[in-house]
Amino acid sequence: MKMTIVGAGAIGGLAGAYMTRAGHDVTLTDRWAEHVDRMKERGLFIDGVRGEMTIPVRALHPSELEAPLDMVLIATKSQHAVEAVEQLAPLMTADTAVVSFQNGFNEPALVAALNAAGLPGDRMVIGAIPNYGGALVDPGYIEYVHEGPIQLGEMDGSSTPRLKALAEALGALTEVQLSDKIWGQIWAKEVYASQVVFSALVDDRIRNTLGVERYARIAGAIVKEALEIADANGIDVQAFDFFDPANYRVRTADDTRKLLDNINHAIWLLKKDQDTKPTHDFKKKGSGIWWDIVYRKRPSETRSSSGKLIDYGRAAGADTRLNAKLFDMIYEIEDGKRALGFHNYDELEAYVAECGKALP
Repeated sequence: MKMTIVGAGAIGGLAGAYMTRAGHDVTLTDRWAEHVDRMKERGLFIDGVRGEMTIPVRALHPSELEAPLDMVLIATKSQHAVEAVEQLAPLMTADTAVVSFQNGFNEPALVAALNAAGLPGDRMVIGAIPNYGGALVDPGYIEYVHEGPIQLGEMDGSSTPRLKALAEALGALTEVQLSDKIWGQIWAKEVYASQVVFSALVDDRIRNTLGVERYARIAGAIVKEALEIADANGIDVQAFDFFDPANYRVRTADDTRKLLDNINHAIWLLKKDQDTKPTHDFKKKGSGIWWDIVYRKRPSETRSSSGKLIDYGRAAGADTRLNAKLFDMIYEIEDGKRALGFHNYDELEAYVAECGKALP
């Protein structure tokens, strides 16, 4: 099986490097020409939770790819996913597998883009949730920030040879969990992502944001509303990795305490691997949204990923006030109209109370 990974950033680059090292036929491509050139010349340098290494990889510019493509992992930022599929569609056949290997509700849009290109999108697209984390620091250089499994599944819940083959290959990087309810897990990731967006309102480490009970209560209320948006859309939200939606269906003070304990545990899981590398100064100190805003000085993928919760919510007649407020605050930060800082938490806390949605 020949794999092409489109978007050789942290998620795609790490997967491609480890699969290559295990002997799989992998090509990495990216629209950042300097990054591709550096990988061609020197391989991919990786540091972080697993130490330093350089892995030789096969890297090509998008214009150098040739048909037919066998299996394509779309590992771009979510706002570039459809564009990537549209550009590569001429190199695909009806037998090409297309994996949405990123954040966001991208699968339906990828199916539509393939259908528009005259291909059978419904049977080409595979869903995935990469739960490990990293950062593309410089051309040819990725920092591995935290460990985590990959959830992988056919959109119709079936078990197929291509799914098993892909899982075996990705196992060179991390644990792969096959799912027969991948759409429910994708929703779970985006519901949980509201909490991640919340953490990016402040330029500080997660221990000082979600790790503070006052702030975790605000985030919990926001995720609770996001879960209600999923419920209004008839989604069977699935647990994944460290996220169990049942913890956010808060009704009592005891429920809130259980939720806060769960949030603290999630923080520990995200940071425990870094704690084993005290000599490494991690460059990525927050979420991918924080990384884009603070380090890359560019808009995050919020609008095209978890931001779509608002569209889903309004279409189903659900209350979206907290999430809409949160996302608008992030957009204002990206547009230079709002500063990062704890004052954003003060404002959101007051709004949660105004809406009558504070946790008990």
